[in-house]
Amino acid sequence: MATVLVRDLDDAIYERLEARAAANNRSLEAELREILLAASRQVGMATSRVAADALRRRLEGRVHSDSGTILAGERQR
Repeated sequence: MATVLVRDLDDAIYERLEARAAANNRSLEAELREILLAASRQVGMATSRVAADALRRRLEGRVHSDSGTILAGERQR
């Protein structure tokens, strides 16, 4: 596992993070881990949205078959 050191963190921010950790019944370290995990998921979602938008633009104007109709036909066979 990696280790991160944050330098020159404002005291007020540190105190708010400690209060947030206490409110969530976690240690400061555990709270920071949760915050970083949530932030990393948001980055992943943003990357996925960009990829989906690019694919949508690439396929724009093409005629697409209805998968529901195809599946219904397969079930009848």
